[in-house]
Amino acid sequence: MENNSIPLAERLRPQNLDDFIGQKHLVGENGVIRKMLMSKKASSMIFWGQAGVGKTTLAMLVAQTLGKPFFTLSAISAGVKEVREVIEKARNQSGTILFIDEIHRFNKSQQDALLGAVEKGIITLIGATTENPSFEVNTALLSRCHVYRLNALEMADLQQLLENAIKLVNKEVKQAVEVKETEALFRLAGGDGRKLLNIFETSVHFSINTAQPITDELVQQAVQQKTALYDKSGEQHYDIISAFIKSMRGSDPNAAVYWLARMIEGGEDPVFIARRMLILASEDVGNANPTALALATNCFQAVSYVGYPEARIILSQTAVYLAVSPKSNATYMAIEKALALVKQTGDLPVPLHLRNAPTKMMKNEGYGKGYQYAHDYPQNFAFQEYLPEKIVGTKLYEPSQNQRENEMRARLKQLWKEKYGY
Repeated sequence: MENNSIPLAERLRPQNLDDFIGQKHLVGENGVIRKMLMSKKASSMIFWGQAGVGKTTLAMLVAQTLGKPFFTLSAISAGVKEVREVIEKARNQSGTILFIDEIHRFNKSQQDALLGAVEKGIITLIGATTENPSFEVNTALLSRCHVYRLNALEMADLQQLLENAIKLVNKEVKQAVEVKETEALFRLAGGDGRKLLNIFETSVHFSINTAQPITDELVQQAVQQKTALYDKSGEQHYDIISAFIKSMRGSDPNAAVYWLARMIEGGEDPVFIARRMLILASEDVGNANPTALALATNCFQAVSYVGYPEARIILSQTAVYLAVSPKSNATYMAIEKALALVKQTGDLPVPLHLRNAPTKMMKNEGYGKGYQYAHDYPQNFAFQEYLPEKIVGTKLYEPSQNQRENEMRARLKQLWKEKYGY
């Protein structure tokens, strides 16, 4: 194909806001960013969303639409020195926009270097992150930025992107590339537009070389032949962290350590890995082994202080421990059921005997009347109702089958008898 040294995703990058695919809540007719650009103004902002949803493209379009100087840095390779160099250049260029990709990888000192320039209006900052900015961006810097969530591309968006890609490729190769099936393309893309285009481009090469139409089977073959490198910028970032999590959930320490090594070799942020293990310790191990959460918490804190190369040892210890721990998602399922029940039943009134009664009037109204203080009873337990009347007897927590939670089940049955069916 012509221009094949330039990735298809780059060749298809939109040149104006009207060609931007997806994120209608931001760039649609009534989108907040479109309205901002119509006013010819832009404030500092952070784009939060998974890879391949348009964060970089949108930043470039903001600068292009406003006709402002545009600088871009990657938090992977840039440091305080590079940030200060851009700030110095910006002093002589009014309205400079600085785009920082993966801003969550900047440490406190690097983010602090931005703060003064943002406060004084020397630069307009646009940051991009795949991580929750409330956890990763300094409070002072975050308070000076609008945070906009970019969603995974919907099926209609992916379909439009693919159609655009087919038209461009057909024009470049001067022949019709036959696309018979698309299910594998969309499934493997997972809402990531760049990934869709990369998979499609790989499939096109495979199709031309083998003189076959693009089918689901061909796409699978093409992807499997591609070298499996770890791309922390997004290409396989989510696939490998997914394999890592699923290996620990599946109690395979060997696979868990392998995928961990892939991330370490790829330069993945150790704090990112530790955070994922912290979530797994609660979601997938839970009360089957409560110590797992304590170990994962200590791991998260330790790698924050230590960093590579020593952090690899702490990460490995924790990954193996989580993998071999008994598993339970009972508490995860309990809160999901509870949230669904709250959405279904609305704001049910708190039973009177459970209400707080700080004033005489409230006591006269019956607030707190009849409440039985558990510690006044044998086994520190009083058989009384704690749920709203409308959902009395609803069981949300179902202990899993493991030693610790079997003990919990037995205690609940002893206390509540047949009420919850334990």
